[in-house]
Amino acid sequence: MSRWMKNLKTWQYHVLILTTVILFFSATAEAAPLIPIPNVNIGVEQANNPKDVALSLQVLLTLTVLSLAPSILIMMTSFTRIIVVLSFLRSALGTQQMPPNQILVGLALFLTFYTMSPYIDQVNATALQPMIAGTMDQETALSAAMKPLREFMFKQTRENDLALFVNLSEMPRPNSPEDVPTSVLIPSFIISELKTAFQIGFLIYIPFIVIDMVVASTLMAMGMMMVPPVMISLPFKILLFILVDGWHLIVRSLVSTFS
Repeated sequence: MSRWMKNLKTWQYHVLILTTVILFFSATAEAAPLIPIPNVNIGVEQANNPKDVALSLQVLLTLTVLSLAPSILIMMTSFTRIIVVLSFLRSALGTQQMPPNQILVGLALFLTFYTMSPYIDQVNATALQPMIAGTMDQETALSAAMKPLREFMFKQTRENDLALFVNLSEMPRPNSPEDVPTSVLIPSFIISELKTAFQIGFLIYIPFIVIDMVVASTLMAMGMMMVPPVMISLPFKILLFILVDGWHLIVRSLVSTFS
């Protein structure tokens, strides 16, 4: 009987502690201020004046330009030539995914920033800073920013590529570079960059093809038909690339083509 009374007192003690804890947290919750949850609404309303329409179009145009910024960087700078040449180099070495794509793209981006730095400085000085200071509107700043980029693209564009798109557009023959619209200059610049990159890639392939042919002929002469020639030639190609300081030569040659 005494044992049963002892268990009953213990149970009552636990119930009292649990009730005290519940009351404490309830009082704390009631004393704490409520945090308001914001209500965010996104809707389409009818414009009351032409300024609202113009502002909406400007926001839409800005979002479109931001979404196309990577393409603009690729198509109007030296990035195209650099990344194509680096891809040719990796294929010629036969190292599959080494270096990885992230490293090649990162190297191409930094080389692009390096080669385009004089033109970026001109864009910053003649267009961006005046627009930030409020002395130039957006349209004038855009026209001023395009001048250094057009100068760079004209230096790297072949005349026959430019003539191709001038003829395709059926426009009058331009008398000066200022008469060539940007919509004609950009595709002409792109195909010129691709041709130059493929020419450099062909020159890169030649020494590695010679190594592959020598290794394949040696294996055939030794009767080792079951051994893949690529597996044997890969260490020799990597060794040749290291001995001639290949990365130094490739980067120096790429940068010098833009000077």
